[in-house]
Amino acid sequence: MYLEIEGIEKSFPHKEKGMVKVLDHINLEIEKGQFVSIVGPSGCGKSTMLYLIAGLEKAEQGKIRINGKEVKGSGSDRVVVFQEAGLFPWLTVLDNVTYGLLLKKMSKQEAEQKAMEMLKMVHLGNYIDSYPHELSGGMKQRVSIARALVMEPDILLMDEPFAALDEQTRMVLHKELLDIWRKTKVTVLFITHNIREAVLLSQKIVVFATRPGKIKATFKSNDTKDGVMPSDVTLQLEKQILAELQEEIEKVLKEEMGDDYSFKTNSVSRDTSGDMGSHI
Repeated sequence: MYLEIEGIEKSFPHKEKGMVKVLDHINLEIEKGQFVSIVGPSGCGKSTMLYLIAGLEKAEQGKIRINGKEVKGSGSDRVVVFQEAGLFPWLTVLDNVTYGLLLKKMSKQEAEQKAMEMLKMVHLGNYIDSYPHELSGGMKQRVSIARALVMEPDILLMDEPFAALDEQTRMVLHKELLDIWRKTKVTVLFITHNIREAVLLSQKIVVFATRPGKIKATFKSNDTKDGVMPSDVTLQLEKQILAELQEEIEKVLKEEMGDDYSFKTNSVSRDTSGDMGSHI
């Protein structure tokens, strides 16, 4: 197995509760070139798991191995794309994408050539001289994805990269991300709250239970995907995942709302799969 997560446990200090366990004995295997999403309620440790794989955090227990080698810190084989694009505002699009390559001592000519190829792949070849403030939110995320992929990582780690975007922009980027994934064959671990997004993109969907984070269920999808239009297969998979998550969402609501909690499941059955923004 390419990426192995074995017995991972992680806690963080809390000023009132002491050490709070965020992840509890996580075991997960991901194949090389696979597209995997993690979904779950807020605070279940999804992003923490991603940061552990990236080497940005350290676990108390357990091991993470990539191609048999234990992860002990960050590395160029893993690149993270965050919810915020994090571009350098004083650099052009081209300079933002070449920045990491130049740090690796690549010649400027070669770096710009590689950057141009990647920017064309995300359909930004006409914006190489633009600055971040001149771009839309979706365009900024395309630059961020290009900047990550130009480093030729083995694993692309994406932490809710499209959460702040409108539904139409999100659909465009879904299709582009799938096209890039198929061309580059990079392994993708994608964190999201959006069940439909996970189902439309992924080959495997991992459902996390609420605090402390545990793997509650795993689903596989072999359905042909375009990242935009749900099929009968993906709609059914959405319902299955939502059923697994409903109890976890209620736990979070009870914890946050206390005595004010009065959430009740609607007794009227209705197919909401076509609703704009459903399952977000």
